Amino acid sequence: MPLLPETFDFDGPFPRLARRLRLGVVGGGRISGMQATAARMTDRWEIAAGAFSSDPTRAKAAATEWHLPEERCYPSFGEMAQAEAARPDGVDAVMITTPNHVHFTAAKAFLEAGINVLCDKPLVNEVEEADALVMLAKQAGCVFGVSYVMSCFPMIRQAREIVAEGGIGKINQIHVEFMQDWMTPQDSGDAPHVKWRLDPAKSGQTSCVGDIGTHAAHVASFVSHLPLTQVRADFHVCGTPKPLEDTFFAWTRHANDVPGTLMATRLAPGNRGGLRLRIFGSEGGLEWDLEDCDRLKFNRFGAPDQVLSRGHGHGLSSRTERLVRTARGFPEGIIEAWGNLYTEFAMAVAARADGRETPVTWLDMPLVQDGATGVRFIDACVRSSQSDATWVNI
Repeated sequence: MPLLPETFDFDGPFPRLARRLRLGVVGGGRISGMQATAARMTDRWEIAAGAFSSDPTRAKAAATEWHLPEERCYPSFGEMAQAEAARPDGVDAVMITTPNHVHFTAAKAFLEAGINVLCDKPLVNEVEEADALVMLAKQAGCVFGVSYVMSCFPMIRQAREIVAEGGIGKINQIHVEFMQDWMTPQDSGDAPHVKWRLDPAKSGQTSCVGDIGTHAAHVASFVSHLPLTQVRADFHVCGTPKPLEDTFFAWTRHANDVPGTLMATRLAPGNRGGLRLRIFGSEGGLEWDLEDCDRLKFNRFGAPDQVLSRGHGHGLSSRTERLVRTARGFPEGIIEAWGNLYTEFAMAVAARADGRETPVTWLDMPLVQDGATGVRFIDACVRSSQSDATWVNI
């Protein structure tokens, strides 16, 4: 039975599916619980299986926590991929929420089994692995999403549309920052969920850039429709000595030679979700702040400032409204943004299962190609910082 309705408006609300899709979980950390909550919230996914730990005892114990039968809690993602691909009720897709160094082998195992993937960012630690996953996804014909979830906030989608429609004219500069404060305490690196982020064997050549800097880079290009072309990056350890950077500052160039700045840190006391985007053009500007994510400042030069609010109606586009769940004045946040990502992922997975062609403009979810672009950005930042902050091509 087809999952998608026979007919529906691709520009309208996302349709209901004939059944909930079955989602597998790879990784048992905090982020997997957040993503599972968001996926369930969409009413388009149910958690059906998982590889929650490489320790067999802990893997089976996860069955109680996740309300799953023990036989569908696997001690390895390789075993899970093969077993679920052979089941008539196997998972339709998996989320990969492990530390970075596991992403490539885990994604490869599921792609080769014909199972769709949504992977945390950064996609992988090496450019060659990123290219290999792009090719594997193409060969398998699988949907492969990457969790650049900041691009899934409704007001970010609205900003993207305003730019596309010429609302701020020709872009002349782009500024983005991601300021956090959770590494300020001297002992912050001792926490289990932080240790691997500072371990080059697991996190790769960067910590701050790969973790939050890549979010900032993606959202800047996503909203502006201008890919990054060059970067001049400077890495710093501003707090307790660490093997990888906790702060970085960069000058950027986007397509059309548009200049900008990009900076990120985890040592900015008073900043928690401090992602801020500002794009200025020949006729106006846009400003968005993650900590006030329901609002988008939109200015037309010479006219009164506008503040657009998330909610049904009130000037938002139909494409934005289909990602909105509550009326203005009833806040939504990161869980709902994750839900928007999993909603679009569900639509793509259902279309693939139905063998259905869909308009390329239907979904704006980040894909494996975007993940590979993020890996190239990280690589360029590393090369620039190692060369005394010289300009490096991406």
